[in-house]
Amino acid sequence: MRGLKIGTALGIPVRLNWTFLIVLPLFAYLIGSQVGMIAEVMNGALGAGIDPAALAGGLTPWALGLAAGLGLFGGVLLHEFGHSVVAMRYGYEIESITLWLLGGLASFEEFPEDWKHEFWIAVAGPLVSVGVGVGCYAVFALAPAGANAVRFVFGYLALLNVVLAAFNMLPAFPMDGGRVLRALLARNQPHAQATQRAAAVGKAFAFIMGIVGLFTFQLLLIVLAFFVYMAASGEAQQTTLKAAFEDVTVDDVMTRRADLHTVAEDTSVAELMSRMFEERHTGYPVLHGEDLVGMVTLEDARSVREVERDAYRVDDVMATNVVAVGPEAGAVTALETMQEHGVGRLPVVDREEKLVGIISRSDLMTAFSIIQTGGTPSVISGRRRVGDDPDVF
Repeated sequence: MRGLKIGTALGIPVRLNWTFLIVLPLFAYLIGSQVGMIAEVMNGALGAGIDPAALAGGLTPWALGLAAGLGLFGGVLLHEFGHSVVAMRYGYEIESITLWLLGGLASFEEFPEDWKHEFWIAVAGPLVSVGVGVGCYAVFALAPAGANAVRFVFGYLALLNVVLAAFNMLPAFPMDGGRVLRALLARNQPHAQATQRAAAVGKAFAFIMGIVGLFTFQLLLIVLAFFVYMAASGEAQQTTLKAAFEDVTVDDVMTRRADLHTVAEDTSVAELMSRMFEERHTGYPVLHGEDLVGMVTLEDARSVREVERDAYRVDDVMATNVVAVGPEAGAVTALETMQEHGVGRLPVVDREEKLVGIISRSDLMTAFSIIQTGGTPSVISGRRRVGDDPDVF
């Protein structure tokens, strides 16, 4: 979740995703266009004594809508800081907090696997939201009669923060309530199994939210349901992979140097294309002697016009800013590196920067399948490598 950095608090970068710039005006419009109705609800629920007619003139409804929208996202930001502060007390690093279409998102360097840590980190956010709601209610209650605008904004925020805290505690993993559910499940079962069960509950809730959103024409609820479903599926898969690869290193999975197809930097692009056709590979490590100097892909070769391919060499088109891993790195680390850089395979180099192999997504997925059927790292390392087969970067 990337976005524009707007500042840092408690050592945590705060960012705005571009979707926030869409949803904030939308919220302001929706609130401003329903000021009268919202005031009536607050009069009934809180005895607010707000005069709806006093809020209806000129730009007042839109100013109130903007103020309430900003206040809402301010509460969401504090909610995420609640998660983050507790996480930091347990020793976890927070990459950033991002405000976006569906609220806020605190990005952790790693998710906690200790159930007590996850429980308290998860409940901290809703507790902060309740605290924000109580604080807003205090301002609302202390505002003098006739201060219609102040009572409207703070009364609205008091109600909304409490409602959001309750909504976030629904057991729809990976929402806060879903993480609480996983923490409670993980007390007496493996973390990966607890994740699978919490994710199943989360996907069921996502389906229900999607149906409700569809029949009530609430687009944001449909988007939230889609996000919950995809995030639950993704985290469950990631957790299962991490558990499966707990004791597996890159050295166990990689295609070794002796079995590896490589290309010299002075090879012509025409010859490279011919080799790709014959060997059914779409990417090669590029060597200068025994030193890795780059990686070249089918896409790189295609960037040269066919009539010029005899004149161009691999070192004219190869990528030189190569991301590599060491053989001692964990298999999960390699997978995360591929995801971060958007590549399908990584060269494996030793401490002297000599190429000792390549690890690909196909290698990892085949290893995962073997482990799931009872295989071990020794079984995996004894197999012919999937890296010998065609693979795409």
